[in-house]
Amino acid sequence: MITDKMTPAKAYSRYDRGVQVNTQLNLYDTVQKNENFFIGKQWEGVESNGLPTPVFNFLKRVALFQIATISSDNLSMQASPLGSTSMYSLGDLEKVADVMNKQFAAIFERNKIVTLTRQFMRNAAVDGDGATYTYFDPDIETGQEAKGDIVTEIIENTRVIFGNPNDRRVQTQPYIIIPRRLMVEEVRRIAKRNGVKKDDLDRIRPDTEDYTNQMDTLQDKLCTLIVYLWKDEDTGTIHSYQCTRDVEVEPEKDTELKLYPITWMPWDYVQDCYHGQALIAELIPNQIFVNKLFAMSMLSLMTTAFPKIVYDKTRIPRWDSRVGAAIGINGGDVNNVAKILDPAAISPQVSQFIDSAINYTQNFMGASDAALGDTRPDNTSAIVALQRASNAPLELVKLNMYESIEDLGRIYLDHMRVYYGTRYVQVKMLTKDQLNSQPLGMTLPEQDFNTPFDFEILNKIPLSLKLDVGASAYWSEITTVQTLDNLLMQGKIELVDYLERIPEGYVSKRQELIDKLKGNQAMAQMNQGATNGNLVPATPQPGEIPVNGGSGYGELQRALNETGVA
Repeated sequence: MITDKMTPAKAYSRYDRGVQVNTQLNLYDTVQKNENFFIGKQWEGVESNGLPTPVFNFLKRVALFQIATISSDNLSMQASPLGSTSMYSLGDLEKVADVMNKQFAAIFERNKIVTLTRQFMRNAAVDGDGATYTYFDPDIETGQEAKGDIVTEIIENTRVIFGNPNDRRVQTQPYIIIPRRLMVEEVRRIAKRNGVKKDDLDRIRPDTEDYTNQMDTLQDKLCTLIVYLWKDEDTGTIHSYQCTRDVEVEPEKDTELKLYPITWMPWDYVQDCYHGQALIAELIPNQIFVNKLFAMSMLSLMTTAFPKIVYDKTRIPRWDSRVGAAIGINGGDVNNVAKILDPAAISPQVSQFIDSAINYTQNFMGASDAALGDTRPDNTSAIVALQRASNAPLELVKLNMYESIEDLGRIYLDHMRVYYGTRYVQVKMLTKDQLNSQPLGMTLPEQDFNTPFDFEILNKIPLSLKLDVGASAYWSEITTVQTLDNLLMQGKIELVDYLERIPEGYVSKRQELIDKLKGNQAMAQMNQGATNGNLVPATPQPGEIPVNGGSGYGELQRALNETGVA
């Protein structure tokens, strides 16, 4: 707990301490090296001395294969109530969960979470850790009076500093620091909005102490803004503080959030360290070996692969290499004038070692020929089985990714609870006319209505989160549609079931069609009930005796027995 007032000096001292820890871990140089190898700059900083510098980047193919295998699924978040309370019924809890699910879908779509997930996993594979930072932007238009929405960004692992570097769990950290590199004008604009005096605004100047990016080309225009977050022990909420090295940009404030707005996922865990091991870190020596063998082979080919001619200069002053040109000599035997030297042969073991290094590396990383699709499809079932077997080790990394996205969903709930307030949302319910005309034992289709919803109710209702994942590959959608077509044509399912299960985009205005079909089904059930004598008629006029269908000794029968007339 931070008991005294936070100052720029205290925040920066903790930031410098975190930078020292990362420097001892060689984090910044490792990330820079991994990024260079991944994008193909694999001879960066190497003195070639005339040696060719070829790049055969099989490392990138292996990494992208694993990233695509893990993050090639559609993602959706589903909230469900943990349990009913004395204040709310189960139906109310389910309606709240339905509202949250629609909000999740909107946030996922606006932030392009599926795309961000691929970037998240790419950073984890190349740099060692994937990280996201979530905040509430009050200036985003929402189409209603309540403005602002939730924004999620990908941040590099070099821009996240944990208070306890031996613990990779986010929510147990004493504090978290996020250094942001921004234009000086933007930092001054933020400070001015927070009421910083003009003299302090002039003290916000560019700095060159950016440990996180050695390729910073705008050091004379950028400065480091420290975002300092910590959890107050008394209130249990997250407090924030922003500053540069010398100027307080935003004073300490209680965000009212209960969770750090950060998700963190190492690709492979390292004991007692919050930074993980990158996927490509173990592949770099193999990539260097292959590049060097190719470079030496190319040099050998360029210098010795072509035949050379040795001639007697005492008899031929100059050799003419033109095609078909005649060369004259001053007498003597022409057999001793010149000789062609056969080129030197490169050992075939060189190419064998290159192929072995690439194949072994790909196989050990699960990117076998069958997984990459480089085999002949003679037996498709066997190929699919081999692909699934090679992808099995990646399930552990995929489960870690799902856990991170579920953590992101909890952060979204936390932000909606604090920042959303009262907003109009779509809720499924029956109209008054439907409630009055709904037949006994039958359910009419509910309709979507815009109604105000106070998100502060999330303080009272605990919700659990579940991540639903579905294949996003095009062939999977085609297979799904073909299966549904066959079931519909064989009469195994109804048209409503078909429309509810078909993927998005295949039928325009699908929900309207579903509602119309359900309405027709409900009317058909009502007509069937009327035929069977089970329909409740309209409200009788004063003085009339209601006539109810069905068996039993009703009011009409009693009146007939007593008076002889109805």
